Amino acid sequence: MKFEQLSFGQIRIDGVDYGHDIVIDRGEIRKRKKKPSKKFRDSFGHTPLSLEEEIPWKCRRLVVGTGTGALPVMDEVRHEAERRKVELIILSTEEAMDLLKRRAESTNAILHVTC
Repeated sequence: MKFEQLSFGQIRIDGVDYGHDIVIDRGEIRKRKKKPSKKFRDSFGHTPLSLEEEIPWKCRRLVVGTGTGALPVMDEVRHEAERRKVELIILSTEEAMDLLKRRAESTNAILHVTC
């Protein structure tokens, strides 16, 4: 997987532009379905990553790109990662892309690109 470009509201992977948050699950890219987490928005000021979403847990490492730091990750997600013995790494999306370029083996990701 080749991470080529990141700009506000857009990410390019393998020559394909995505204008929305994405989930990378064992090499497959899909749109992040954040609607289940919207009910927590008022508590965080932004729609957080919650256990209500389809989180790609089948991995050793889960990288969450928070945009410029705007995407909150709920404590329940952190606890579930620990319970499943999945290394959870939370970084800005730019830093997450750099990490994925170097260490993508057994790694899934959720990347926030809109802020």
